[in-house]
Amino acid sequence: MKIEILQLLEGAGKATGLAVIIDVFRAFSTVCYAIDRGAGPVYPVGSIEDAFLMKNTFPGALLVGERNERKPDGFDFGNSPSHILEADVKGKTIVHTTSSGTQGIVNARNADQIITGSFVNAGAIVRYIRKLNPGNVSLVCMGYACLYPTDEDTFCAEYIRNELLGRPSPWETMQEVIRQGTGARFFEPESQAWAPSSDYDLCLQRNIFDFVLKAEKGNGNFVLKKINV
Repeated sequence: MKIEILQLLEGAGKATGLAVIIDVFRAFSTVCYAIDRGAGPVYPVGSIEDAFLMKNTFPGALLVGERNERKPDGFDFGNSPSHILEADVKGKTIVHTTSSGTQGIVNARNADQIITGSFVNAGAIVRYIRKLNPGNVSLVCMGYACLYPTDEDTFCAEYIRNELLGRPSPWETMQEVIRQGTGARFFEPESQAWAPSSDYDLCLQRNIFDFVLKAEKGNGNFVLKKINV
């Protein structure tokens, strides 16, 4: 099994084999919490315009996502797991668009299979990959708005790779680097309305969900399929 760590949109475009599109803060952590609470189906899309068009197809759907970390005008929820945990999402269709994670899904055109990646279901991701035993695994770190790499996404990729190779990961050190680095923004007073500090803790819970989310395409749209592992 060849394991490659890639970065940003360029990495998504280069991804082959089984692609794990990683967005820890916060897209693919938020979606795991939503699906665990009974939401679904979830449709990841690239643009805000596509989200509103899909809302026309599914009138009762919730629009969830962000641009510049904030909830777009006309959306029901931002990209916050804390806010999702406070909402009644059971049985609700979700249309999801973000500036990082969902961009990776729609741009991984050369991958044979796409799943989402985050710490909250990292253990399930590892078990799923081991079960399939693909020849190539592409761990794609989507970074901040696809502009620059982030500590949490890169560490998540390294954590998954290390688990697959039977190597230890310095989890406490990783947490400290994230807290002082690209995770520090969650503790700024001015960001609490859209990126509360509780999101930081929720997104860095490891292995709390025993499922992966596979992005399958049908009728021109991606939908996330929950697969228990």
